[in-house]
Amino acid sequence: MSLGDQLRVGLLGLSSRRLRTVLSALGVAIGVATVVSVLGISRTSQSDLLDQLDALGTNLLEVQAGEGLGFDGSTALPDTAPTQVRNVDPVEDVAAVTSLSGPVLRNALSDPAVTGGITVRAAEPDLLATLAGSMADGRFLDEATDDYPVVVLGSVAAERLGVTEVDGRTAVFLDGRNWQVVGIMDALPLAPDLDRSALVGYDAAAAYLPDDLAPSRLYVRTDPDTVESVADVLPSQANPEEPENVEVSRPSDALAAKAAAGDAFTSLFLGLGAVALLVGAVGTANVMVMSVLERRGEIGLRRALGATRGQVRSQFLVESLLLSLAGGLAGIGIGALVTLGYAVLKDASYTVPLSAVGYGLLAAVVIGVLAGVQPAMRAARLSPTEALRA
Repeated sequence: MSLGDQLRVGLLGLSSRRLRTVLSALGVAIGVATVVSVLGISRTSQSDLLDQLDALGTNLLEVQAGEGLGFDGSTALPDTAPTQVRNVDPVEDVAAVTSLSGPVLRNALSDPAVTGGITVRAAEPDLLATLAGSMADGRFLDEATDDYPVVVLGSVAAERLGVTEVDGRTAVFLDGRNWQVVGIMDALPLAPDLDRSALVGYDAAAAYLPDDLAPSRLYVRTDPDTVESVADVLPSQANPEEPENVEVSRPSDALAAKAAAGDAFTSLFLGLGAVALLVGAVGTANVMVMSVLERRGEIGLRRALGATRGQVRSQFLVESLLLSLAGGLAGIGIGALVTLGYAVLKDASYTVPLSAVGYGLLAAVVIGVLAGVQPAMRAARLSPTEALRA
């Protein structure tokens, strides 16, 4: 028998029991779809995250006062820290932020105890550019508005205050005074704490608020090739008297850690996919065993007409392979559709790695071979007389 004849015989055996074939292939399809969708979703998420990192850059450093040794409780950055950090040659941009006291309320009638977790911060006009951020509506702080009681809301702060747009009339209540909302920021992946903040200018804070304006945090953009070396000198540059009380971190590391956490979950779901593949393999093996038992008459007739043991063995092995491959191809299609749905839902770039397709087909072939070997050997061992008697 040629390979074409073996394929036709195998397809004939499967098509004669369509419902059983479909249900058995479905078990393999579910397992393969799990593997493909998990790898596809993981690659799609990582691709989106890498694109985000490329857009935001990994050359942003965050400088803030540490907790110190706890003797006098004073570990604030000195007022001269922004100027001193700007003097470092590879530093490109520096933006200072100062945490202020007092709740931000929707209006004067709001309960001051219900703050929604919104904080007040004084910020420099170049903060948005330093963080590679953007505005959802309105404008950011600038020199024209720095002297006036105006405020820019983070994305979460605007949502909690019920401010959806900038119309020139919307205001929030801060320290006994209405502050006009001039802008709403988009989410800041590199500074998520600012999403829950209301930002005011330093001159306005000095004029209308009672707080000390010593910087509590600096955001520093530096040359990408000198990030490590700049990070090493920033503590002594920002606070020469107490460099041990200065903490320097790179916000992009949090996004990288998020990707690593995603890899851990990918491994977990791949384990679940392996279990589904095992169940599919058992189902395929069960179908092939039942097929041998039900078709002993056919086996005996073929042997009586001259079919060899090898031809009988290859017939059932081909059937098993075709059954699992049909399930594997269906699973690849289902997994690709699931990944596409995820990409559309998250507005991310659609990616299905070729390795996922390759693993899916390889798993289907392995299942077909393992599930078909024993039934094929069993069919080949049947003698023609015993098979025809059955």
